Formats: sequence, C-alpha cells, structure tokens
Amino acid sequence: MLTPPDIAHDAIHKCLAENYSLQATDAEFLPLGADVHSAVFRVQANDGTAYFLKLRSGDFDKTAVAVPAFLHHDKGIAAVMAPLPTTDRQLSVQRQGFDWMLYPFFEGKNGFERAPTAAQWTALGAALGAVHRTELPPALLAGIPKESYAHRWREGVRRYQRRFINGFVGDAIVQRFHAFWAQHDEEIDTLVYRSEQLASILLEKALPQVVCHADIHAGNVLLGDEDRLAIVDWDTLVLAPKERDLMFVGGGVGHVWNQPEEEVQFYQGYGAAEIDAVALAYYRHERIVRDILEISDQVFDASASTEDREEAMRQMASQFQPGDVVAIAHQSYEAVT
Repeated sequence: MLTPPDIAHDAIHKCLAENYSLQATDAEFLPLGADVHSAVFRVQANDGTAYFLKLRSGDFDKTAVAVPAFLHHDKGIAAVMAPLPTTDRQLSVQRQGFDWMLYPFFEGKNGFERAPTAAQWTALGAALGAVHRTELPPALLAGIPKESYAHRWREGVRRYQRRFINGFVGDAIVQRFHAFWAQHDEEIDTLVYRSEQLASILLEKALPQVVCHADIHAGNVLLGDEDRLAIVDWDTLVLAPKERDLMFVGGGVGHVWNQPEEEVQFYQGYGAAEIDAVALAYYRHERIVRDILEISDQVFDASASTEDREEAMRQMASQFQPGDVVAIAHQSYEAVT
C-alpha cells in the first residue's frame, strides 16, 4: 500500500500498549509494496527498539503467522521472519478493521534495492530448501491450501479481454491502460493459453507437493550487513510443487534475480534437486497472468489511490520490457517444447 490507511497514530499506540505492552513513541508509515490490502509501519518504542508493524485488511488466514513461527522457532530456520507474540501469546490481533502483526525491525534493504551477496544467495537456498523439506504438524497442514492449477486467474484475464472488446468507460488512467493492453493483446493471449496448456500437463503429472512461500520475489527477501537475510510476508502459503518457489530464482521479477551465476550460488545452498521444466514454465506464466489480473483490478478500482493505480500501470509496463518476466517465461516455455 502506497498511501496510509485511515487510522490515527494514537490508535496505533493504544493497540500496541494494550496487546504487546509496547510503549510506542512514533509510528512511521512506510509506502512499500503493491498489495493494497497491507499497510506497514516502522514503530519506535520508548526504549529505542524498532519494530515492524503490518496491518492486513480483508481476508486473513492465521496460518500466515503460525507457519513462519513454527519454521523459525520449532525448525530453527533463522531466515524465516516470525511474528512477535502478544501478551496473551497470540501471533496477531484484530483491531480497527485490520489484523495486526508485529515483527522485529530488520535493518537492511529488500532484494529490489540491494543485490544479494554470494553468501546470501547460498543462505537463501539453504533456508528455502529447509522449508521445502519441512513436515508440518497436521493442524498447521490442514490450514494450507493445495495447488489445484485452477483457472481463476486465466478466466479473470479473459474477462478483461472481453470487456475491452465489448466496450467500456474509464478515466485517463484506464484509457492509458487499455492502450497498452491493445499493443500487447496477442502476447497476453499467448501467456494465458500457454498457462492453461501447461496446467493440463501438470494435472496429469501429480508432482509431489511441499510447503511453499509462493511469493518469494526479491521484495520479500530482506538483506542486511554481514550477509544477514530474512524471508518475510508469508500470506500466500500453499502446498505445491517446489517449482512454485524456485521459479523466482532466475525468473526476473522486478528485473532482478535473472543472472545464471545467482542460480548457481542459490542451488549450492538448496542442494541437489531435479527441477521439472514444465512446472517451472507453468509457474512463470501463471505468475504473469495473475499479476495482469491483479493489476487490471487495481487500475479499474475507483476507490484505489492515484498513487496505487499509477504503480499498477508501471508494473504492467515493466513486465513486457526486454529481458523481463515475459521474455523469461517465453524462454522457459521454449525449453519444454
């Protein structure tokens, strides 16, 4: 979210005091991320300690905090960022129309702002490998959705295709968006078709499913000094083939993580793994299709801020740049055909 939510700082301070026994002196809104349902703050406590506060609106599944807590504390995967408990040992609290989660503040930059060192690539591989090898307790496992290769995202993009054909009205941002879409309509159609084609192949393969972060792009990996790193934002947990996560390494999301030597360093930590090329190609296509749908919804959302809608426009355009995610997805498809 790029614009602050309608919540007073006094209300933030009160909630933190009542639920975390934390006396905050400041709560600075951080305009981070493309998710319009999440707002984040840097909280300064009266003892000088900094915290990271996340407010989530809309649907919230508590496995998004319970699983990283289990991975961090019970399985010892230090790179997984776990939430801090409330005074009554809960991992989140609901107030003011939001689900609140409090974390230690990680001093560093995300992977879009700072390139991982070789040691951090290897550490990321080791951490993700440990996550993929983890067997969760039945109670946690039951709360995680399973990959079904559903057509939700593909059908959503097709609805926009029909909408543009049948006529629509919109402001200047919508008109610019439509003009860009028209320039790339054939390629968008190809992405949707190939995603569907690859999904049908994977349904027959029935690949093993593991615990996946499912959105482990550079923005969700924080990098600090002395080769420290943290994996954050576990809202998208899913049981899926390991390629659901591995597609990001070399996938070029945000025009980073697209160099061969980075993959070598990553797999030194992850360990030997047989990568299914069809699954890798599918997830790279499906990610783009999903992003196109979410970007379209944001552009057409009259209640969204101009800043968030313009950011959606920027993200849409960036995907089709040379060497970016669309080009890499095409390469992945060609590798299996």
